[in-house]
Amino acid sequence: MTNITKEEAWALLKEYNKDEFHLKHAETVSFVMEYFAGKLGFENEEEFWGIVGLLHDLDFEMYPEEHCIKVQEILNERGIDPRITRAVASHGYGLTPVDIKPEHLMEKILFATDELTGLIWAAALMRPSKSTLDMELKSLKKKYKTPSFAAGCSRDAIQQGADMLGWELDELLSQTLEAMRAYESTNN
Repeated sequence: MTNITKEEAWALLKEYNKDEFHLKHAETVSFVMEYFAGKLGFENEEEFWGIVGLLHDLDFEMYPEEHCIKVQEILNERGIDPRITRAVASHGYGLTPVDIKPEHLMEKILFATDELTGLIWAAALMRPSKSTLDMELKSLKKKYKTPSFAAGCSRDAIQQGADMLGWELDELLSQTLEAMRAYESTNN
C-alpha cells in the first residue's frame, strides 16, 4: 500500500503539467508500468508501479533544469511514500545529476521504458494507421536504428535499461511494444 491513490497522483501531476504531450506520456508510462507489474509477478503492486509511472516526470515541464531533483522536494514536502520518491528519481540515473541507481526491478523497468515509450509513439505516428496495433518489431527496430528518428529519445538509456534488466534489446523492444498495444487497445 501507498499513501497516495492513482487519482491523487493524477491530480498532483496536473498541478505541475499542463501540456497534453506530457500528460499523455505520463499516462502511457503508468499503463506500461502496470502492465509489466502484472506480467512479471507483481500483480499486487500494479497500482504502485502505475503511480510511479504517472509521477516520473512530475517536475519536467516546470523545472526541466532540475528534473529528478525538484520532484524529490515536491514529493517529500507532501509526505509521499519515500519508495515512490526514490523510484521516480532513479529514472534519471546517468541522465541527470541524480545519482540514485535503479535497483528494484520496478525502477529498472521505468528506466528502460521511459524513453522507449516515446520512441514507440513517434514510430506509430509515422505509420498510415497512426497506431502501435499493427506495428511489427522489425519496423520498430528500423526506426530505433535510425539516429535521426526521434532523436530526443536516448538509445543509450534504452540500451542501459535492457542491460540493467539482463534482457536482450529485442526482448525489451518487443515487450514494451506489446504493453503499448495493450494500452492502445484499452484506451481507444
